[in-house]
Amino acid sequence: MDGDEPDWNRTLREQWEFHWNHQVRARLEGLTDEEYFWSPVPDAWSVRPRGSSAAPVQVGAGDFTLDYAFPEPVPAAFTTIAWRLGHVIVGVLAARNAAHFGASAASYESWEYAGGAAAALGQLEVQLEVWLAGVGGLGEAGLRVPVGEKEPFPEAPMADLVLHVHRELIHHLSEVCLLRDLYVHTKSVTNGEDR
Repeated sequence: MDGDEPDWNRTLREQWEFHWNHQVRARLEGLTDEEYFWSPVPDAWSVRPRGSSAAPVQVGAGDFTLDYAFPEPVPAAFTTIAWRLGHVIVGVLAARNAAHFGASAASYESWEYAGGAAAALGQLEVQLEVWLAGVGGLGEAGLRVPVGEKEPFPEAPMADLVLHVHRELIHHLSEVCLLRDLYVHTKSVTNGEDR
């Protein structure tokens, strides 16, 4: 690499790492199980004990399943923090870690979804570590290699996938933070009355 050229691999990793370390991680600390499962609207999709969902499809291999439907409803179902974290952990990270970085196979159907907030945040941390190590291992040349048949746009370079995954992480984890804000402001007590 020419000394005047930027280190794109470092720059792409830092895009996410900065957001995680300075905006998201602290906002997720102290997430409770009540917040994790809380739904501000009826019939929101969530992660639920196996056999307790009314969603058209329930996926997962363990004691908890993720609500789903195919085709997806229009408008899209509202989703809880539990559902959004499940989506990020499995669909955004674990499946990509398996497809591109040699991690264990992962899919919505085969995943053991977390039955509580602490376990979900632990799964998220693990998958983020695998992702960042995998991206770092690509180096500069690896960012130019096509993603292949494991992705919807097989000719796109890995750099495009890295940017896409980071957009997804920023998008969905910002939604999780917003739901935490909404939870606090709808459950808070002011002057002796619920808001």
